[in-house]
Amino acid sequence: MAKRKSLTEAASKELRSKFDLNAFKDKKGLKQNVKFKDQEWIPLSSAFQDVTSIPGIPMGHIVLLRGHSDTGKTTALLEAAVAAQKRGIMPVFIITEMKWSWDHAKMMGMEVNEVVDKKTGEITNYDGNFIYVDRETINSIEDVAGFILDLMDEQKKGNLPFDLLFLWDSIGSVPCEMSIKSNKNNNEWNAGAMSTQFGNSVNQRITLSRKESSPYTNTLVCINKVWTLKAESPMGQPKLMNKGGYAMWFDSTFVVTFGNVMSAGTSKIKAIKDGKQVEFAKRVNIQIDKNHINGVTTRGKIVMTPHGFINDNDKELKKYKEDRKEDWAAILGGDDFRVVEEDQAYTDITSFGEEPQ
Repeated sequence: MAKRKSLTEAASKELRSKFDLNAFKDKKGLKQNVKFKDQEWIPLSSAFQDVTSIPGIPMGHIVLLRGHSDTGKTTALLEAAVAAQKRGIMPVFIITEMKWSWDHAKMMGMEVNEVVDKKTGEITNYDGNFIYVDRETINSIEDVAGFILDLMDEQKKGNLPFDLLFLWDSIGSVPCEMSIKSNKNNNEWNAGAMSTQFGNSVNQRITLSRKESSPYTNTLVCINKVWTLKAESPMGQPKLMNKGGYAMWFDSTFVVTFGNVMSAGTSKIKAIKDGKQVEFAKRVNIQIDKNHINGVTTRGKIVMTPHGFINDNDKELKKYKEDRKEDWAAILGGDDFRVVEEDQAYTDITSFGEEPQ
């Protein structure tokens, strides 16, 4: 038995000595470039960087911005879009939540051209270095995926010569085609569509653009709607869950959570005069929940304003108040207003035993 084994080993050694691995790879088409590009970032505000110790949005990755309503997700998305424009990266807005405001986008620094009717002087449209679609043409998960894939196909053909930053607001705001046809918003069907359309297709195309062999680098940033799962026992804790199933969570390499599990976790900062008030900022908790790029996970507090994030310190808050006081005076009818900072609101958000429809 030992003799047979030694003969087998000798034969294998002889075969290996004559084997040409490079020739085998060449024959099987396995000699493609396996190197990935050096990691680049789309920078967010200095406040975001200070609080998180992260430069911004990692290019070539799937990024989730999640949290309850009005906690800073859109602010982060718009900061990314503004920075992308400045670097020649094409922002592609996919707005299915339909809470979009061009005034807010311009306030944040988006370069937007107003299309004006020469006869009436009325603004009839907005144009510029961006692509925008909404529920007028995008009504299902399949529509979103198909649109993204189509633009990447056009890019590959040379018809769209830009790195693309896809910005979807938001996962959980549109159902799958099966849910639409049955007139029943079925969470399992929707999760299945997200897995099939994104997990097995779109997400792979996005991450493959990180390879040296790809002439462009594409990035997908998604706002993810959330819900709160009830604690499983009296001593347990509720959990923050993503709408749309787990496919995007598993495929994402970078996840930022805004606010708390059972509440938005924000406190309002207002200017008040004679019963009128302007809410000009909110203090919010922010946490890097997942980071497969450089491993840094942090948590802290940041202040979101209509113009972007600022640091939560007296110096920056005072400067922001000084910079904007004329705007608030015009709204409130005078500059003798007072600034009020509310305590953090902990109003509970309803928790569920399973994802709500």
